[in-house]
Amino acid sequence: MKKFAFVLAAAGLMSVAACSKPETPAENNADMLADNLQSAADNLDAMADNATNATAGALEGAADNLNAAADNITNAH
Repeated sequence: MKKFAFVLAAAGLMSVAACSKPETPAENNADMLADNLQSAADNLDAMADNATNATAGALEGAADNLNAAADNITNAH
């Protein structure tokens, strides 16, 4: 019963959050682009974990750049 109540509460909160501000198609695209950039950065970080020191530094730098780009897109709207 507690799980059911938790699921209902979570669904209610999600529906309220979804209604808080309608997003334009441009905002949706920006959010998707930022999410994709962050995913790519996560992938580069994972690759850096498995790479040699010189390569890892380059991959981590590229990941940082993608994260910064994603943050710029997110903060722009």
